[in-house]
Amino acid sequence: MAKINVAGTDITVIKIDDADYISLTDMARSQMEEHIIIKWLSLKNTIEYLGEWELLFNSNFNYTEFGTIKNSSGSNNITETQRYCYSTDECVANS
Repeated sequence: MAKINVAGTDITVIKIDDADYISLTDMARSQMEEHIIIKWLSLKNTIEYLGEWELLFNSNFNYTEFGTIKNSSGSNNITETQRYCYSTDECVANS
C-alpha cells in the first residue's frame, strides 16, 4: 500500500496485479466531506452496483439479506447503509 500526496492530502493507493486503486474515502476526507461517502452509499444505484460486485467476488455474500436491503435502498436511511455493510462483512472501522 502506498500513498500519494494531492494538494497536501495523503491518498491511499493499493496495487492489485497491474491495477492501481485509489481511496475514495481519503479523497472525501480531504475535503472534510465524509458525508459524501454516506450519501453515495445510500443511492439505490450504488447499492445495486455493490450487490453485483459482491455476487461476483464474495463467495460468502448473503444474497437473501442483500435483497431486503436493496428493496429499501434509496430511502436515504443510514440504517440501510449500515445493514449492507454488516451483512456483506465489508465494514472497516475508521480510526
